Amino acid sequence: MASVYGDYTRDRVGMFFGLTGVQLGILVAAGVPALWALQAQRWGLFAGAALGWAVMLVLVVVPVRGRSATGWLLAAVAYAFGVVLRWSRWRAHAAKGQADGLEDPDLPGVLAGIRVHDGPPTGPTNTRIAIVQDRASRVWAATATISHPGLALADPAERDSQGRGLAALLNACARTELVSEVLFLIRSVPDDGAEREQWLAAHQPASAPMLARQVNAEMAATLTLAGVRTEAFCTIVVPEARLAREAKELGRGIDARARAMTMLMGEVETHLRTGMRITTVEWLTSPQLAAAVRTGFAPGDRAGIIEALAARERDPRVNADVPWPLAGPSGAELASRHYTHDAWHSIAATLRLPAKGAVLGALAPVLVPTEPGERRSLAVVYPILPAGAADRQTHTAETAADMGEALRNHAGVKTRAKDRTNLARTRGLDAKLASGNALIRPYAVACTTVPTTMRIAEFGRRLDAAVRRAGFAPLRLDLAQDAGFAAANIPLGIGLDRKTDQ
Repeated sequence: MASVYGDYTRDRVGMFFGLTGVQLGILVAAGVPALWALQAQRWGLFAGAALGWAVMLVLVVVPVRGRSATGWLLAAVAYAFGVVLRWSRWRAHAAKGQADGLEDPDLPGVLAGIRVHDGPPTGPTNTRIAIVQDRASRVWAATATISHPGLALADPAERDSQGRGLAALLNACARTELVSEVLFLIRSVPDDGAEREQWLAAHQPASAPMLARQVNAEMAATLTLAGVRTEAFCTIVVPEARLAREAKELGRGIDARARAMTMLMGEVETHLRTGMRITTVEWLTSPQLAAAVRTGFAPGDRAGIIEALAARERDPRVNADVPWPLAGPSGAELASRHYTHDAWHSIAATLRLPAKGAVLGALAPVLVPTEPGERRSLAVVYPILPAGAADRQTHTAETAADMGEALRNHAGVKTRAKDRTNLARTRGLDAKLASGNALIRPYAVACTTVPTTMRIAEFGRRLDAAVRRAGFAPLRLDLAQDAGFAAANIPLGIGLDRKTDQ
């Protein structure tokens, strides 16, 4: 029987009946006018102050689909301003005839601060790996395309072994004191038959019978619609503050940072190949990364890119690379519940971890398209907390759990089974950290993409159903669909919950 992974706790534990110190302070301050009116026996003022305190209670405490009412209010106001000022619409410089140069990416939304640099020559072919700089988040990243045999036919022992390999990878990244996030991104794309057409053009004899050609073409047209091709990427993210300290020993500037990133890539690749049984790890160059970004925004463009690459093999003068100013969409627009980019639109949702836990490979149903033309994608992000921050957070959570239990016992409130389970997990976390394990805050983002000729709302409901069928709970990223799309589809190391590391 495969192991069930469910040893996780809440990110923040409230000390006072589930309330944090900030929430309790706001409620106490908001209740002072009501207490003063009660003491002064001014009943009209007391009723108004009590009503105001109840409204404040709803705004501060009551969660609504993963956010507080205050968070929803601020997000709705920001979105309304964006719509009125037309900030929610974006057009590429090339679409406006204003493109300058071929080096800097022209990407919308959270991707606007991305810059891509060529690393130092590595390997026998002197390949220059692409190093991604996110100036807005002050992080650096490198992406590799990976191939994995999958877990569908793996027995429980093999699944457990690969689970331990993933844990070893994350612990090794934590020990480097450099890597802050490890991201795995998978795109399940309808097969466009581009490789098959290239193979037929090179191997089909001219003397083949006409009937055989017709049968082969009809079978290809039918089977291609049912075929699915999977793309997988692994990205490591390093904050600028940490990388700058490491790069001092290697020189200055971008070249020194690129050399430090190259050494980290070698260490991560070793764990990917051994512990996780990944057969192929290829760190992407700048042209390869640009093509991956382009197909992330427009899945239908892949056939043209494959054809151009095949033409370059026959004629080296053919330019098959995707320029970075053209790697993004020509236009994009953020709606409240979906994201439109070129002739496609997408819906993204995060996945809430189930209380009963999950087995390795449980997310497979999320990646299965329901109709030809639909693309499913999934990003699993593993943020790694520094050792000092992990120790402080664990101590705070344990103290909060003990204080909350004591307050409930003093007030005569019964401790429910759910609370007892959370308390046991919180208290056991300190022992795991002491044994050398890293503290990880994983989350996942799923996305469905279809052409604009299809109803995106229907495919969004199908994505939610697939997430529930996998044993998780979907949480639609309303008012932030552009960020969810970028995290789930674009292999540039974009995260949803990232703080600048100083």
